[in-house]
Amino acid sequence: MKTILNRIGAIRVTPARFFGFWAVLFALVFSLTSCSDDLDVQQSYPFTVEVMPYADKIANGETVELRFEIKPEGNYTNTMYTIRYFQYEGNGSLKMVDGPVLVNNDRVLLESKTFRLTYTAKSSDAHKFLVVVEDLCNGQHTSSNVAMTFMFNSASNDE
Repeated sequence: MKTILNRIGAIRVTPARFFGFWAVLFALVFSLTSCSDDLDVQQSYPFTVEVMPYADKIANGETVELRFEIKPEGNYTNTMYTIRYFQYEGNGSLKMVDGPVLVNNDRVLLESKTFRLTYTAKSSDAHKFLVVVEDLCNGQHTSSNVAMTFMFNSASNDE
């Protein structure tokens, strides 16, 4: 035992060894304390929304069908989606096929990743509205959403 203590005592402490020792000790302490046991739970699930082609002209009283499909970028369970819209030009109504008439800026829960909407023009003006599909995670709206603008030029009933 005395031999080991004599060898340790005989080691010369140079400034490089002194600062090297403290640098290694600091790095070790820093790396062990920077870890966290908290789970990083993803609350936002990226997705896209595909829309089938649709007519770009609409006459007063005419209805256009819009077909949508939500495409998640991964295979996530228990994801739900909501839809809302905001009409900022023209006058018309947007209705889910086999569902409710949408109210401007009110959210409606989507029951499927594929759905259809019908837009009925109630004026002969041009029509513009924004449709927003949002991800609903654990009852909370997340930052994941897809916004789509739809524009219809006016067409006479004779066309």
